[in-house]
Amino acid sequence: MNSNLTVFVVDDDPAVRESLTLLLEQEDLNVESFDSAEAFLATYRPVPRSCAILDIRMPGMDGIQLQAELSRRGLLLPIIFLTSYGDIPLSVRAIKAGAVDFLTKPITCALLLESVRAALRDSERLNSQAEANHTAAARVASLTERENEVMLLAIEGLPNKEIARRLCISHRTVEIHKARIMHKTGADTLLDLARIAEASGLRP
Repeated sequence: MNSNLTVFVVDDDPAVRESLTLLLEQEDLNVESFDSAEAFLATYRPVPRSCAILDIRMPGMDGIQLQAELSRRGLLLPIIFLTSYGDIPLSVRAIKAGAVDFLTKPITCALLLESVRAALRDSERLNSQAEANHTAAARVASLTERENEVMLLAIEGLPNKEIARRLCISHRTVEIHKARIMHKTGADTLLDLARIAEASGLRP
């Protein structure tokens, strides 16, 4: 079994959990199933390349509330809703909140697996972006306060002379700071630098 690909199944119906687990494990996917949103949240730890299949109506916290809680915690977990009680307003609400798909039972195995594969690809993309953002943040964090000031003015497009005037430093000092900034961040151009700054969460 490919333990690098995990699908979390959250449904209060044991028959649904069992059938989904069997189907997904046949596709070489690791499956962890839960009978409630509360049970899932109590043990969930982020797993790279994973997604969740959620029921809508469950005792206690429902699927939509679970989606909102995951979002509130900043957890990057692509979600597929699989329910017998779907309606258009509910599906629109779920998709707008970031769900990958909203499926209504009964559903074919092929369609469900297609949705799961799409969710896992989305997970891969989200994790790659998160890693890139983390790397960018670490690089920017290595800059001194003055280097941060120079960087923000540089990616605004200000020439060295104007940066020097605003910061009350010499033109040569600006050049030295910019060289250090490019080295520390690994940027080759100002466009690269702007992308790294944005990925780190900084804005001009």
